[in-house]
Amino acid sequence: MSFRAYTELSHCFSGSSIRFASHKPGCCQSTVSCISYRLIRSHRFVKDVRGKQIAKYNQVFSMSRDTVVAQAVSSNQGLTYKDAGVDIDAGSELVRRIAKMAPGIGGFGGLFPLGDSYLVAGTDGVGTKVMLAFETGIHDTIGIDLVAMSVNDIVTSGAKPLFFLDYFATGHLDVDVAEMVIKGIVEGCKQSDCALLGGETAEMPGLYKDGEYDLSGCAVGIVKKDAVIDGKNIVAGDVLIGLPSSGIHSNGFSLVRRVLAQSGLSLKDQLPGGDVTIAEALMAPTVIYVKQVLELISKGGVKGMAHVTGGGFTDNIPRVFPEGLGAVIYKDSWDVPPVFKWLQQAGNIEDSEMRRTFNMGIGMVLVVSPETSNRILEDAQEPNKVYCIGKVISGNGVSYS
Repeated sequence: MSFRAYTELSHCFSGSSIRFASHKPGCCQSTVSCISYRLIRSHRFVKDVRGKQIAKYNQVFSMSRDTVVAQAVSSNQGLTYKDAGVDIDAGSELVRRIAKMAPGIGGFGGLFPLGDSYLVAGTDGVGTKVMLAFETGIHDTIGIDLVAMSVNDIVTSGAKPLFFLDYFATGHLDVDVAEMVIKGIVEGCKQSDCALLGGETAEMPGLYKDGEYDLSGCAVGIVKKDAVIDGKNIVAGDVLIGLPSSGIHSNGFSLVRRVLAQSGLSLKDQLPGGDVTIAEALMAPTVIYVKQVLELISKGGVKGMAHVTGGGFTDNIPRVFPEGLGAVIYKDSWDVPPVFKWLQQAGNIEDSEMRRTFNMGIGMVLVVSPETSNRILEDAQEPNKVYCIGKVISGNGVSYS
C-alpha cells in the first residue's frame, strides 16, 4: 500500500506501477456482479460516444453469460436486480453477520472518537458502472462517481470531508486511461472540498482483462460530537426533503446492463423521452451533495439523512429512523428523470423493484421538522432544487401514496 501527500498532481513511475497524488481540490453498498460483455482495447485512437478522441480502444467484444441470459428473458417477464446477479437480501444478511463481530456497523459512515470530535470514514466503489466506461470510452467522470459514493455517505453524519484515498487496479496500465480516471477523482475532491491525500495503483496481469480496471476509495471527515446527526430525535410528523439526483448515479448497473441488452438499443441511441444519448444518461456523474448539505445543516433543524444508493428508498431511508418509525413517500412530488422511465418500461420492472434498486431521481433525503422544511423549501434556489417527498409516521418500513 502506498500513501502520498503531494501538493500537485504527480506521476511517479517505479517498475510496473504508477502513483498519482493531489492536494486541494461509507459503508459498503450492495454487492455487484461483474459478468457481462467487455470491450477489449487495442492500439488505435477512436472517438467516444460524445465525439471526443480517446486513447487506445477497439470494437472487439468478449461475450459472456450476462448477454446470453438477457436474450433468453421473455419480453413479458419483469426483470429484477436479483435476475441481474445482485441479491440485496444477501448483502443485508452479510451486514447483519458482520455487526455481530463488530458492533456499531451498519450506518452510512463509521465514527471514531477524537477529542471533542468524531472522525467519520466511509469506503466504496462504483460497481459495474466501470463496464460502461470501458464500452463508451468515457473515463473522465467515473472518478467523480468514486468520490461521491464515499463523501455522500459520511456527510450524512454532518461530517465535513477532510481527505480521500483511491485504489486503481488494472491488468495492464494504460496511462492515458488512468490519467482520465484520476482527473475525475481530482474533480470530485474539488467538488467536496477535500484533499486527495494519496492512494494506490496496482497492475495485476491475469486478474483483469485487457482494457479493464476497478476502483475503490475511502473518505475521512470530521464532526464535533455535539453536532453529530444520528436520527435519534426524529419523531412521527417530521418531513422528508429530497435532493435531486443526476440520474442512475453509481448503483443498480448490473440491472441497467441487463435492461440495455434486452432493449435492442445501443449506447449511442437517443434515450427514449430524453434529449441525450443512452450513454450520456447512464454515465452522468453522481451528484456530490457535500456543500449543499453542509449549508443546510449550518442553518439548523436537520435530524437525519439518508444517501440513496443500493437498496433505494426501501432500504436506505429507514436506516436513519429510531425503532417504531417508518415513512410515507409522496409518489408524484418530484420529477423522475426519463432514464428511470425508460429502464422500467424496457425491462418491464415492477414499481417495488425500481424503488429498491434505484434512487428514482432523489439521491439524498433529509429528515427535518415541519418548521425547518418550510424554511428550506422557501429558501431553495436554482440549481439546488429540493422537494418535499414525504413524512415520518409511526410504524415500520416505507410506503407510498
